[in-house]
Amino acid sequence: MKPEYIFRWVNQHGLIRVAKKAQLRRGDLFARLNGGPEGITNPYALIEELRGEGGLHRAGPVWITMDHALVREILRDNRFGAGMPALLRPPGFARRALARRPIPANPVDPPSMLMIDQPEHTRMRKPVAAAFTPRAIGRLRDRVVTVTDELLAALPDDGPADLVGQFAAQVPIAIISEMLGFPDRDREMFLQWGDAISPLLDLGISWNAHERAMRSSEEVQRYLLAHIERLRAEPGDDILSSLVGKGELSTYELCASATLLMGAGFETTVNLIGKGIVLLLEHPDQLARLRVEPELWPGAVEEILRFDPPVQTTARVAHAEMELAGRRVRKGATVVLSLAGANRDPVMFPDPARFDITRANAKEHLGFSSGIHACLGASLARMEAAHALRALFEQFPDLRLSGPPRRRQLYTLHGYEALPVHTGPRARARQPIG
Repeated sequence: MKPEYIFRWVNQHGLIRVAKKAQLRRGDLFARLNGGPEGITNPYALIEELRGEGGLHRAGPVWITMDHALVREILRDNRFGAGMPALLRPPGFARRALARRPIPANPVDPPSMLMIDQPEHTRMRKPVAAAFTPRAIGRLRDRVVTVTDELLAALPDDGPADLVGQFAAQVPIAIISEMLGFPDRDREMFLQWGDAISPLLDLGISWNAHERAMRSSEEVQRYLLAHIERLRAEPGDDILSSLVGKGELSTYELCASATLLMGAGFETTVNLIGKGIVLLLEHPDQLARLRVEPELWPGAVEEILRFDPPVQTTARVAHAEMELAGRRVRKGATVVLSLAGANRDPVMFPDPARFDITRANAKEHLGFSSGIHACLGASLARMEAAHALRALFEQFPDLRLSGPPRRRQLYTLHGYEALPVHTGPRARARQPIG
């Protein structure tokens, strides 16, 4: 066991894990949302109970809000910064020793773009942003169509399937792998690594989950270091080759950016597609309308993102003492922002528990965050989901669930790990999707 891993787990998870268990025994609402089974299976009932306690309120050692206006304000306020809460500050000699033993690049430690502020954030984000312009995303559309059609062709005709493992996960992993120059044969390996590393975004995870995540991060970094060296010798037409060629980022920063892009490039989208399938099967009236008005698909994706976002929560750390929503927030305090709660704020979204693909302001959701940390790949995820969902339901008009969907045991990256269905007969004549 590496000492840097032990300290990291104790500081960011172990102490919080102990506190959450004590809070759970007392029936604390926030602990139930972020540490109990209800937070996975039915977070929205707990969110509504918490909402009733006010716009901003204490939840143990942190603050929490699910007020849409306040969440959006904090996400855009430079008085707040990104970062995981650090409950212990080691003595100087320990900090120096830990600094000499850097942990492998991963999504939740600097220099990951998720965890740094200006000006470093701009320096890391700017070289990557060119790959996600509207023109660049438009060029990817044909590839998304091809990949989706190949995956649909591989699904059984009138038979059983798991639409997470066989479809929802495969669309985004194929696209982001190509964007980063990874060979097709490595896709399944990255899916396994992503599954292991994703729990790091939760708070209070077990030591076993943390150790598995860090070991997988080590494997990813070894893979990336070798891949980057190959690209230096033989660059391709992909994001990572471009970043390597520009020379603006160090090798460790390249690894951090590639790890984040790989994770964010499919973790969010697989949850979005999976949730979209379930929601539309649960709301056949909405699906029926999409069949006769396919131009509504982009709006349907926005409503899926609002109604049940793939990323449920994020957090910010106060850089200064301030008054916020009538409460005094000290410097260094952590404010948990419930994106899922903000997306169900009745002040912004009337009748928020109603799933409505024609909701006029659905795009005001915060499912992709806001401010400088807004998701770079939001347009790509929207395009992938709209095409994948439409093509799936057009090719399999009698698709139905064959068993209860199985939830991932995660609170932040909220979605399904298995989605058993019976496809029904394949539509024999399908018009190409423009």
